Amino acid sequence: MEFVDVVIVGGGPAGSTCAWKLRDAGREVVLFDKQEFPRPKPCAGWVTPRVIRDLHIDVSRYPHTVARFDRLHLHFGPHQFRLPTLQYAIRRSEFDHWLLHRAGVTVHRRSVTHIREDRTGFIIDDAYRCTFLVGAGGTHCPVRRALFSEAVGRPPDSQITAMEAEFPAPVVEKDCHLWFPKDMPGYSWYVPKGSGCVNIGVGGKSREMEARGKTIRHYWDDLVRLLLDDSYLEGGPGEPMGYVYYLRARNASVKRGHAYLIGDAACLATRDMGEGIGPAVRSGILAAEAILKGAEYSIDSVPKYSAFDLLFPRAAGRRHTQREPLF
Repeated sequence: MEFVDVVIVGGGPAGSTCAWKLRDAGREVVLFDKQEFPRPKPCAGWVTPRVIRDLHIDVSRYPHTVARFDRLHLHFGPHQFRLPTLQYAIRRSEFDHWLLHRAGVTVHRRSVTHIREDRTGFIIDDAYRCTFLVGAGGTHCPVRRALFSEAVGRPPDSQITAMEAEFPAPVVEKDCHLWFPKDMPGYSWYVPKGSGCVNIGVGGKSREMEARGKTIRHYWDDLVRLLLDDSYLEGGPGEPMGYVYYLRARNASVKRGHAYLIGDAACLATRDMGEGIGPAVRSGILAAEAILKGAEYSIDSVPKYSAFDLLFPRAAGRRHTQREPLF
């Protein structure tokens, strides 16, 4: 059996950020993920200036696709509003791979199936023993399943169902558009990205959609018709991918001894927009700091809402280093 100081389960933005901070401080880290990177990951890829700051990214030197938006178009029925802002969009397949490579830790492709705890730490699949264990495996994280109660922090009315597709397409409209249909408990989006790629999708509260007798597929079909009718797209997007996750929990259990939950495993998506990358990154940093300093791990400082970063992006990202000439 191999012993390591810290095991992180999940290589997305939460896990790779935590690994990056720990490795930078000289800690031994092994990271497991069930998929090979780069992996397909349909996602609007919303990255705020706060995320850029937290990750110490110089956007001008980021080696992959990144789109910058200085305004968003918000649609409420027949009314359209332009919101001045500063936001970015990346392709998750590229972004996640880049973050994981930058972390510089040992990565094993492994689908973790068994976790147990004893008085000296945690044993993973009877092959690895560690002192600290970080669950960053998303909604279905095996660390959460093994060590934390599924009933805590996941009320049914906080579950989000989403459907989206990312595909090569002529970029007819260069701005990002968000629609908030009156009959939908959520919103839909059109996000043009660099390299001739577009991401479209819909997401909303699962329970409210069910109460209205509609499925996520109904709203997806509505979005595709709208985009074709209004000439945002020149052809159909193909078959979408669907998934579920949870909005920010109240009174969530995110720490048990030396085990931590971060990112979607901790149900941290913002309550208003369901944005997950920012909370994932911030929670990864906080968990690393708690391990390094022997301090309490708290998610209280992780933003619960996205509105501030939309309305005041420069304030959210104002503490950039000299390596980050963004503004």
